[in-house]
Amino acid sequence: MKKLSIGIVGLPNVGKSTLFKLLTDQEVNIANYPFCTIDPNIGIVTVPDARLDSLASMSASKKTVPAVVEFCDIAGLVKGASAGEGLGNKFLSHIRDVSAIAMVLRCFGGTEITHVENSVDPVRDMDIINAELALKDLETVMKRLESAGGDVRSGKKEAVAIVALLTKIKERLSAGEDIRAFADEPEVRGLQLLTAKKQIYLLNGTEADVPAALKTRLSSIGASYVVADLSGAGAANALADLIREAYRTLELISFFTTGEDETRAWTIRRGAKAPEAAGAIHGDFEQKFIRAEVVASDALLGAGGWTQAKAKGKMRLEGKDYVVSDGDVMVIRHG
Repeated sequence: MKKLSIGIVGLPNVGKSTLFKLLTDQEVNIANYPFCTIDPNIGIVTVPDARLDSLASMSASKKTVPAVVEFCDIAGLVKGASAGEGLGNKFLSHIRDVSAIAMVLRCFGGTEITHVENSVDPVRDMDIINAELALKDLETVMKRLESAGGDVRSGKKEAVAIVALLTKIKERLSAGEDIRAFADEPEVRGLQLLTAKKQIYLLNGTEADVPAALKTRLSSIGASYVVADLSGAGAANALADLIREAYRTLELISFFTTGEDETRAWTIRRGAKAPEAAGAIHGDFEQKFIRAEVVASDALLGAGGWTQAKAKGKMRLEGKDYVVSDGDVMVIRHG
């Protein structure tokens, strides 16, 4: 599968760069004024998974390779960004390249850190960000509609369906409605619409800081969220929760390969079949896949090794139609 990347977005001074620093342990420019992070900071973060370490220990592996997520800390958004305010289009163009959006909302109070809107209101902030994303998408859709309309007038039959689809999306965007139902349409994927991307919300503050109105709003739209006091001692655990929530939201799972040389975690989409998993290891393996030896990681660890797992009947031979489960340990047989 393609690289997993998550864009950290939000208004200025809500904790985005602090989150990025905690996630990646990289030094970034954190300052108490808007637009401090002008170019996106990119960092690679390992996915926490106790199963990987246990398998590496069992196999006495020389090397352990975790799954990774790329986080991109993007400059703060302000009202009017879709029309070029603040960093405007530069900000929004960076979001197009990520797999999902982690939206940071400030819930903590205090006056020592300036809020660009001069007050703390995470529901308002959420509406500002989503409105700017939708306005930018509306601009993109209108441009594409214009060219597709020209194709219809030129007699291109396939353009009729495209115009109908884009018209529906335009109407939804104009009404402030969700367009994620269209996310898998080839035309939508090609346009890389910002509001079609899946979102995870990070609520920066303690549980007591999070207003009931915000939780009600997030629940009403079925949004995933993590509460994290980024200035507190428990921030690291909350960040692990954010990565796990990203996997769940994006419907991703991990499978493993293990041996003396290396134990590695591989990321695939939930529902992927064995040949696709083989292709994550090496492109040729998908085409030349024969079968896979499969054992669940907990069963393998419980047995104490691959030979013991085979002896206890825990190992299975699976073919091309096998749907890989989270935590499977696999040996790929290929031509």
